[in-house]
Order: sequence, then structure tokens, then C-alpha cells
Amino acid sequence: MLISGKHRRPKSSTIARGFAAAGAGGAVIALPLLGATGAHAAVQAAPAAHSAAAPAAPVAKKQAETRTYSVVAGDYLAKIAADNKVDGGWEKLYQDNREVIGGNPSLILPGMKLTLGGSAAATGTTQAAPAPSKAPVAPKPAAPAAAQSSSSGYVSPVPGKHTTNYRASGANWSSGSHTGIDFPVATGTSVKVITSGTVVTAGWGGAYGNEVVVKHADGHYSQYGHLSALSVSVGQTVSTGQQIGLSGATGNVTGPHLHFEVRTGPAYGSDIDPVAFLASHGISV
Repeated sequence: MLISGKHRRPKSSTIARGFAAAGAGGAVIALPLLGATGAHAAVQAAPAAHSAAAPAAPVAKKQAETRTYSVVAGDYLAKIAADNKVDGGWEKLYQDNREVIGGNPSLILPGMKLTLGGSAAATGTTQAAPAPSKAPVAPKPAAPAAAQSSSSGYVSPVPGKHTTNYRASGANWSSGSHTGIDFPVATGTSVKVITSGTVVTAGWGGAYGNEVVVKHADGHYSQYGHLSALSVSVGQTVSTGQQIGLSGATGNVTGPHLHFEVRTGPAYGSDIDPVAFLASHGISV
């Protein structure tokens, strides 16, 4: 019985003999010649090696398209996606790195390793990751929960009233007392700048976590701490009520909230009473 895919062995003998004359004396030596089947087998072996090497180029190309990015202080997904020209924007970046980031796309931390170019491209699969929830990303507060505003050109940084008072004492603060006020808002709440100014700090602030500090025209500074994401960068001009970040629980905290300060200088230790300052501009917190 013949085996499928194999050549049939010819009926004639596989060994043919030829003769070659050697020297002037006419001596004859019988030399065996390869049969047709042996020659054919040798020719057929060569293409196998060529076909095995062919896929190497596409694999190398796929690997080259995948890059790794290490998150630094002040990063947020939209910024990373724009700076690195990620196809599909922050949504695709989040899908490819959801296992690293977690359930909240607004909460990324320095040191996280993110894949640029897509985990699907690296593994050769086209299966898409679950679509991210849109709710935590740059949320827009409903009208009743909107932050206060006044005709003086000031707004409250987030909706609602503050809890921990200015200068409250305790071991939770390195200075021995609270240098600002806290607003108990959930992670992902939009944080607004209280009035127009210029961003002088936007990044990691140690115990403050991700923070933004803005210098205002009257010489005062406002500070916003423990943010889960930043929406501005140093040197940027911001207008009253503009979003500068999203609230969170980064840094030295026991839960999500916004830490807010008013200062006479850009650095820690120059704080003044933020409640009285806002009240002088028509904002009650």
C-alpha cells in the first residue's frame, strides 16, 4: 500500500553502474552512481530549512513594536498616551495594562511599568481587554453637587464641606498640627483651582502624595494634595474653576480625601487659615 504524500519507489534497480576510463593503459573501474530516489531525497531536504526560518522576521517585528514605560510622579494616562503616540489613546493604554493599574484608570502610581503598543501585539493574540468603566475618569459632578463660586472670581476646590479643621493637633502630622483642611470626597472627584494663577508644582510631594501648587495674582498660593491623577503641568496658566486633577489617597493618608492649603509661599510651612481666606472671597467651606 502506498503512503499518502510519498513518492513511489521506481521498479528499476536503485543502483546503476557506469564506467570511467582511468589512465592511458585503458584500465576500467566500475563506479556506483546514485539512483534517482537518492538524488531526489537530497534535493527535497533543502526547502525544509528555508521554510522554518521564514517566520522569524514577523515575530521580531511584533516584539519591536512593544515598549515599556515606567510611570513617574505627575503622570496620568492621557498624558502618557499623548506623549508616546499610543494608538487608541488612554482607553487602549488602560485596556492593555488593566492588570497593573487596577479598577480605577485615574489611579496610577510612580514606578508602575506600563506596556506601550499593546499586550495583544506582544503575545500574538487579538483578544481585547474588558472595556474600562467610564465613571471614574474625569467625573463631572451633577448640578446640585457643584462647587461653590462667587462674584469675586473664586470657587471652592471640591463640592461639600471640610471635616478636619485647620491647626487640628495630633500625631498624624509631622508638624504636630494640621496645615490645611480636608474635604471627604471619593477618589476620582474633580478638583478645581480656586482662582486663576500659574502652576508652580505638579508631581509627587512625599507625604502629600501627588500634589499641585498654584501661585495667584495676589501673591498667595493654593495647594491640593493626595491626588490620584494630575491634569496640569508646571508653568501652565489656569483659570478659575479649571480642573487641575482628581482626588485620591496617595501619600500619607488613611483614606481618600482632598487636602487643601493656602500659603504665603510655595513651600510647606508658609500656611495660613484657608477657611478664613476663602470666606474673605465669598466661599464658605
